[in-house]
Amino acid sequence: MFTGIVEGRASLLNAERRTGLFSYTFGFPSLPANLKVGDSIAINGACLTVTQFSDTTATFDLMKETLAITTLGDLTEGDEVNYEPAARFGDPIGGHAVSGHIHTTATLRTLTPSENNLCLEFQVPEAYKKYIFDKGYITVAGASLTVGSVTENGFTVNLIPETLRITIFASLKAGDRVNLEIDTQTQTLVDTIERILPELIKRQSPST
Repeated sequence: MFTGIVEGRASLLNAERRTGLFSYTFGFPSLPANLKVGDSIAINGACLTVTQFSDTTATFDLMKETLAITTLGDLTEGDEVNYEPAARFGDPIGGHAVSGHIHTTATLRTLTPSENNLCLEFQVPEAYKKYIFDKGYITVAGASLTVGSVTENGFTVNLIPETLRITIFASLKAGDRVNLEIDTQTQTLVDTIERILPELIKRQSPST
């Protein structure tokens, strides 16, 4: 599990691309002192497993499904990503509970700067719009964010300077895609209501 509180930015140092399996090595400003092979680190929100590491680097294998669902297959050497090591028992949850399982990708439509703020508007696939609510949680590229508003095509988020300093968001441009994880509790609630509501309506309807 993750908290959605991005620890910093890592840089892709080497990409080994084989059919159906990529191996990426990232350089990190720091890694957990007790890191071991098999541990999880979220890279742009996607939970990846460490296959080897050094003091400042870690390597991960990306399988076909991960490459198909996320934006990670688009990375090239030198690109920066958000990262967060997996939360450990007793760690504070500064954002919200994040699984690291990407649902889909969103496309950045506009960036609107204002004093001490940057508003990003994202477009999401139609099937996922029903899970996004004003002031609800959303995980964008691994960062736990609060939805500023729901728009016709997606949603907006407002980023403070500290978030822009730590994450990759300041370098995004219109048209870029980002990984999106829907809040699991919201998804469960919406899906449950959709499943049981027709039956409740049917039961309450007068018989003919």
